[in-house]
Amino acid sequence: MGRREDMMRKAKGLLIQPDAIRNIGIAAHIDHGKTTLSDNLIAGAGMMSEELAGKQLVLDYDEQEQARGITINSASVSMVHTYEGKDYLINLIDTPGHVDFGGDVTRAMRAVDGALIVVCAVEGVMPQTETVVRQALREKVKPLLFINKVDRLINELKVTPEQMQERFIKIIMDVNTLIKKMVPKEFKDEWKVAVEDGTVAFGSAYHNWAISAYYMKKSGISFKDIYNYLAEERQKELAKKSPIHEIILDMVVHHLPGPKEAQRYRVPHIWQGELDSEVGKAMMNTSVNGPLTMMITKIIIDPHAGEVATGRVFSGKVERGQTVTVVGMPGTNRVQQVGFFFGADRVPIDVVTAGNIAAVTGLKSAVAGSTVSSIPEMEAFEKMVHVSEPVVTVAIEARHMKDLPKLVEVLRQVAKADPSIQVTIDQETGEHLLSGMGELHLEITEYRIIHEKGVEIKSSQPIVVYRESVDGSSGRAFEGKSPNKHNRFYFEVMPLEEEVVKAIQAGDIQSGGKIKDTKALARQLHELGMEKGEAKNVYYIHGTNMFTNATKGIQYLHETKELLIEAFNEAMNAGPLSREPVMGLKVRLTDAKLHEDAIHRGPAQVIPAARSSIFGAMVWAGIILREPKQKVFIDVQQDLMGPVNRELQSRRAEIMEMNQEGDLTRIIAKAPVSEMFGFANAIRGVTGGKVLWNTEHAGFERLPHELQNETVREIRTRKGLKPEPPTADHFAA
Repeated sequence: MGRREDMMRKAKGLLIQPDAIRNIGIAAHIDHGKTTLSDNLIAGAGMMSEELAGKQLVLDYDEQEQARGITINSASVSMVHTYEGKDYLINLIDTPGHVDFGGDVTRAMRAVDGALIVVCAVEGVMPQTETVVRQALREKVKPLLFINKVDRLINELKVTPEQMQERFIKIIMDVNTLIKKMVPKEFKDEWKVAVEDGTVAFGSAYHNWAISAYYMKKSGISFKDIYNYLAEERQKELAKKSPIHEIILDMVVHHLPGPKEAQRYRVPHIWQGELDSEVGKAMMNTSVNGPLTMMITKIIIDPHAGEVATGRVFSGKVERGQTVTVVGMPGTNRVQQVGFFFGADRVPIDVVTAGNIAAVTGLKSAVAGSTVSSIPEMEAFEKMVHVSEPVVTVAIEARHMKDLPKLVEVLRQVAKADPSIQVTIDQETGEHLLSGMGELHLEITEYRIIHEKGVEIKSSQPIVVYRESVDGSSGRAFEGKSPNKHNRFYFEVMPLEEEVVKAIQAGDIQSGGKIKDTKALARQLHELGMEKGEAKNVYYIHGTNMFTNATKGIQYLHETKELLIEAFNEAMNAGPLSREPVMGLKVRLTDAKLHEDAIHRGPAQVIPAARSSIFGAMVWAGIILREPKQKVFIDVQQDLMGPVNRELQSRRAEIMEMNQEGDLTRIIAKAPVSEMFGFANAIRGVTGGKVLWNTEHAGFERLPHELQNETVREIRTRKGLKPEPPTADHFAA
């Protein structure tokens, strides 16, 4: 039997032993070497030739990933590792580092219990490092640290052993600062990383070696030996003595929790149901014989098998032929195939039990983020909080009319497989609008539609999605009348408290959906600075907007509550100024006059009246546009600083920091997304390609006053509206 077949046999046996399972994610800033590391772990575990490891990029099996040299999908792989005489099954997810694909990282973190944070020894802690650490800790995923590309310190930067150690100390301190800032309280001291306790390793994924304090003791290799091997260019020899897969996987098995241990503290954090219920107990104990509970973290479209849903099984087992419910969706789904991953291969198996990551076909109603259970009334898992939101949109249409039905189906699949992409239909023009995290995100999605799905499309130039907000308070309530004049609503608006907005963005306050615990929400809002009476009367939260009821004793109001929430949601999805989404707004109902006969206060009367009242109050308060901003990080040689600065200034960028490191200068700037189109080519042009740069989202900021009128006219004209925005009188009619 070959080594791979032997591994497969062992893996199948370990699937049913939760104590012998580790679910881990590898996460890092772009180009810090995650995928190369994953490859070497797979090779060491006997699933690929060691010569090809780090060059083949097994987990970058997507054509676009190999062409662009970046990871776009999070890929799953299972491997067997022997530690101190015992076999373990390690389920590993390699995640993207590019900011545009951060949604994939968030979803991967829900499936794993531990994260290996990879940091480049030369570049150190970078913006996306902070983002991935935050995403891991938010999901109560325990971090370990691997400092990669150590060989470059000696070969390129020619550092001394002392300088090398100083650099390691700085990286470890920086990572611990991030952990300390975001770690769950109960793990404040336990989750710090340190060389001496073996939670830090360093090495070179490309050259296949690594070292940790634990392995130094075991092998007798000292820090000085490592330095000498590198200085004498004997990395192959070092890789034989200190193979990366052994050091990293030993660290994973020893320091990261198995599902049984992790689920005890992770389940109460990611699931708000009753822990004493049958489902709650089964998940807390990782019970194989309890009801099936599974969280879908990714959907891939396989050309042969169709939609394959990958996710973490928290309790019970998923097996072929089983009937399951996708919580919140009508009807049931029948499981057609069950499997687990082996590199890019999906290996069929009859059953996958609690504590594992499974691949399932037949779950037609599932999307990434769905809860799958054998109990239809199970409480769903908490919604995943994504760090960034779509800010760039393109309009796409089928090049040939005959492809239109196929395009609609393909867009449905795209939105299912990547929930960070939003697909909407513009009611006025009939165009399909594709919204994503950035230019690259949309480019790759379009590439897939054309080349993988075979639909020829035409796409517009990318356009930026702005947000509408208000400058101050409306000061008084605006009257909105129903078409039949029998109902009147009085709303006032003002900016929502900044601390409350931050809490919603951080996921500490749930947005959308029914408010589960009104008392807990009221307490939380009061602590964040909201007046007590108002905090008790929140009707609904939509995005970062809040609807509160300040009325007393209005007859029939309770019966119209759902219609008022619908009107509020419609108003927040498309504001009055330019039909862009609204953010950071508090909408307060102060009075209402309702017809006693229910037939005269139906949806066609209540919704337009309430919406007009909200819009009128917004016009009174002074509507402003907020534009999406990006932080731009650029590393450039000293002599090219001038052209780079000029390029940034021509794009309304504000330079925030400049730091010198060796012969490179690091520039940190903030620029509007609307000005950054085509930046990649421009910056390469002015520097002759000698530049490293990347971006991260920096939220929305007020559009300069002098640009607002022109921008509003452009957006309204593009949407087929009159160029002039409506006045308050327009909504009083």
